[in-house]
Amino acid sequence: MTDTTYQGWANYETWNVSLWIGNDEGLYNEAKRLAKFGKMYQDLVEFLYECGSTETPDGVKWNDPAIDAGEVTEMMDDL
Repeated sequence: MTDTTYQGWANYETWNVSLWIGNDEGLYNEAKRLAKFGKMYQDLVEFLYECGSTETPDGVKWNDPAIDAGEVTEMMDDL
């Protein structure tokens, strides 16, 4: 059986956005704030686009369809 995950995440894109959210103080605080009010990853993406941020510093688009939004939302809930 082949492991198709990336560093324990669904894929590289999911890992990358989760890494940035967890390690950038501003992103972390906003994700935590949104999660506190029951918001999901898509709400964070909308906020980021409104602020003019369309991708991680590594070039992964915040709204990349490969991102497992449910997995990132779960991570946000755990912050």
